[in-house]
Amino acid sequence: RGQPAQLVRRRETSVNYRSIAPMMGLLWSPLAAITSSWQGRANVQIGVSVAAASIVSHRPRLLVQIYKGNYSHDLIYQSGGFAVNFLRRDQLQLIKDFGFVSGRDQDKLAGVDYETGASGSPVLRECWGYLDCRVVNALDGGDMTCFLGEALAGETRSDDGPLYWRDARREIPQEWNDEWDRRIGAQIENSLEWMDRIDPAKVYPPVSE
Repeated sequence: RGQPAQLVRRRETSVNYRSIAPMMGLLWSPLAAITSSWQGRANVQIGVSVAAASIVSHRPRLLVQIYKGNYSHDLIYQSGGFAVNFLRRDQLQLIKDFGFVSGRDQDKLAGVDYETGASGSPVLRECWGYLDCRVVNALDGGDMTCFLGEALAGETRSDDGPLYWRDARREIPQEWNDEWDRRIGAQIENSLEWMDRIDPAKVYPPVSE
């Protein structure tokens, strides 16, 4: 109380990133194609931050963070669903196809073989494995939203193992690495502007007016 809900006071930190980089690098998940659909619009984006969020084996939940500037963000927020499709090691091309263009500019799922999951989200037929989820809550992170999803369905579809970003960086062409770094640099600038603008009173699901 007494503090604007839309702004959380910025706290400066003296943490030296280089001293914690080895730990932070281990926190990224396998690469995932995160799909969503809302009112006839479907999209997919590359995600590197997916985490398990339940110890109850028959009630699997996971956390996915989606940056607010991404086209997928509003589709997930409004539809209340998403699917996490973990990539196989041989699916390097999808990093470029799904991660270097915006769904606002083109249909990234055109020509991709998928089915529609219980959440209404596209589920890739070709992937290491997938989890189709409904959103049960969301946390406003300022520059991103952290969605808590409960798995409605899922399957491991390959024995080959998932693709991790640290491994992909060594295998993709240098120009892809350069383009990824450029895009991340732009995202960091946006995040620095928005990450402290957290609304603790924001509710999910969205309230219809």
